[in-house]
Amino acid sequence: MAEHPIEVDVGEGETDSVIEDRLTAYTASLSSSVLDYPIEHGRRYHAFRPGAYAMPNDEKEMDRLDLTHHMMVKGIGNKLFYAPIDKEGVNVQRILDIGTGTGISFPADDEGTNQGAIEIGDRFPGAEVLGNDLSAIQPEWVPPNVKFEVDDVESEWTHVAPFDYIFCRYMFACILDWPKLVKNVYDNLNPGGWAEFQDFDLLYYSEDGSLTDDHHTLKWLKALLPLADKIGREPCPGPKQEKWVRDAGFQNVSVKKFRFPLGPWPKDPLLKEVGMCNLAQVLEGLEAFSLRLFCDVGGWDEKEVTLLLSKVRKEVKNPKIHMQFDFYVTLGQKPE
Repeated sequence: MAEHPIEVDVGEGETDSVIEDRLTAYTASLSSSVLDYPIEHGRRYHAFRPGAYAMPNDEKEMDRLDLTHHMMVKGIGNKLFYAPIDKEGVNVQRILDIGTGTGISFPADDEGTNQGAIEIGDRFPGAEVLGNDLSAIQPEWVPPNVKFEVDDVESEWTHVAPFDYIFCRYMFACILDWPKLVKNVYDNLNPGGWAEFQDFDLLYYSEDGSLTDDHHTLKWLKALLPLADKIGREPCPGPKQEKWVRDAGFQNVSVKKFRFPLGPWPKDPLLKEVGMCNLAQVLEGLEAFSLRLFCDVGGWDEKEVTLLLSKVRKEVKNPKIHMQFDFYVTLGQKPE
């Protein structure tokens, strides 16, 4: 069934200053639930397995991750997950959250609340919940059935028992060997257990031709994404995950694709909020996305990158350019 283009709100014709004011008010309205780390390019990065992850782990990035979590939950229909693990008769005893970040991946309901792994203990009181990440940036207080660990998911898996549900989200430009990771997920599930992968195709596009190759935004992306490829870390895993899941041996595989607008230009109220949230996290994350890859991998001068990003910022705030990108949710069940 062909998708209809997202309808544009013709009333969204505001200036940069008005967009800035709206962004300030919007980000302030969202709750901020939010070792020895190296400082590079003015940002803080993880110390465990240095270089395995190109993004910072400082307070600015933690706030952006929480904002991105809100966007993803809203963008897929006010849901955190699609796996049928909360259905009657399903007995979930062990859950793994890969690359848990700030630990807010598991809200207590499907309304996009940001209380994190603390609340999955309430939602699944009989389950042991484990979140792993390269950085120890999770909250100190957690329920007794929730644990966080600093670990590299691409190292050998040494879990003492298999899981009933494994959740892997927002791992673009993080993984060297996706087929190996997906096979590890399969091997570490109980028979009948579910895996869920959620990720992006980060090549922006427009449905009405308002974004073109002449725009600095596409020039930025078409320089950035190959740099992630150059270090062997897939920047757009979303559309490829179905094949990896099927190849690993999963059954009952399903894929859902969602369009995430960039900016408040859609007419639909939910998409407008997703677009506003997306714009806020992209503007906050431009340096985080770019500095290490452009400077350390691509050999760019930091001033060159800053100049390019200033042009990208101006374009992404332009309500006449209707940018969007796609987000994929891929499910698979291990055979009984």
